[in-house]
Amino acid sequence: MKIAIVGIGGVGGYYGEKLALKYAASNDHQICFIARGEHLDKIRKDGLKLITTEGDFTAMPSLATDNPKELGPLDLILFCVKGYGLDNAARMITGNLHSNTVTIPLLNGVDSVERLKAILRQGNILNGCVYISTRIVRPGVIQQTGGSCNLLFGPESGSVEPYREIETLLKNADIKAELSENITVGAWSKYLFVGPLAGITSLLEKPFGAIMENREHKTMLEEMMKEVKLIADEKGIPLPENIIEQSLEVTSNFPYETKSSMQLDFEKGRETELETFIGYVIKSGKESGIKTPLHDKIYSELKTRKG
Repeated sequence: MKIAIVGIGGVGGYYGEKLALKYAASNDHQICFIARGEHLDKIRKDGLKLITTEGDFTAMPSLATDNPKELGPLDLILFCVKGYGLDNAARMITGNLHSNTVTIPLLNGVDSVERLKAILRQGNILNGCVYISTRIVRPGVIQQTGGSCNLLFGPESGSVEPYREIETLLKNADIKAELSENITVGAWSKYLFVGPLAGITSLLEKPFGAIMENREHKTMLEEMMKEVKLIADEKGIPLPENIIEQSLEVTSNFPYETKSSMQLDFEKGRETELETFIGYVIKSGKESGIKTPLHDKIYSELKTRKG
């Protein structure tokens, strides 16, 4: 099987490293990294180093490139880019598809499958989500800073059985993978958790612990989660009844100084996933007649700050 990881940032670097460690030297599978710039140069020269809570590892992929034309037909594609980069990444890879190619987006947001279906005309598009905190320390080096590292994936409809081979492949690479029959619920459960946190931490410029210890800020976070659940309910996504309580409890268990990825992007002046986390909720609310006043407020203020 020829496997490509598109985007070797924190998420792509972690799971790509695991796959390369297991399979890059085998005759059965090829592990291909699509990266760019100095990061790509370092990987080509020294391999990719991964610093984890389990130890440090270095692996060399079968091929690392910024040109998908070098890869030929691909059997499995993991999209690990930021939300704002998904469409371009999908267009870049269209020439590598065949009728049985499986693509799995492992990025924030809940509309990735819809967006991929609008671009990719061949193969099978699954959904996926991961629970991990990772970052690029420097070119060629990825660090895992937290999270369970669980990877959920599966089709949004139809049988999961055709994809058992992929689950086994991932598990054999020491990846905590689960082929889910309810991947849409899994993706929305994560979205309800990370989206409001991304918005409120970016707006207030405070870490998780500071949000949770302030009654007003915690209430605001809870109300934002309620807005997301209203959207999910309208779309027929059967989230657990206690999903908000669960999400707040998970938040309270993070280290005090934890920051959201979008907050860090704002701090560093980088492009952010504002549309993924906040804009999508507003857009969906307008389409269904659901009011999202807190998302509206945060979007308005962060959009000004961004510009």
